[in-house]
Amino acid sequence: MNLEHHLVELRRKHFELEETINIQQKKPGFSELEIKRLKKKKLYIKDRISKVGQGTL
Repeated sequence: MNLEHHLVELRRKHFELEETINIQQKKPGFSELEIKRLKKKKLYIKDRISKVGQGTL
């Protein structure tokens, strides 16, 4: 897998997590713990995007 393809895949996952978080937060009785877990995962992916973009993978 080349870096550009990897970067596109990471951005897609980041976007999907953002959408999932938004949907979950709108549900009545959503789980704060689950939202925190998703946000941590999203932050990790954002960090990976930054590192791949800088070529320091």
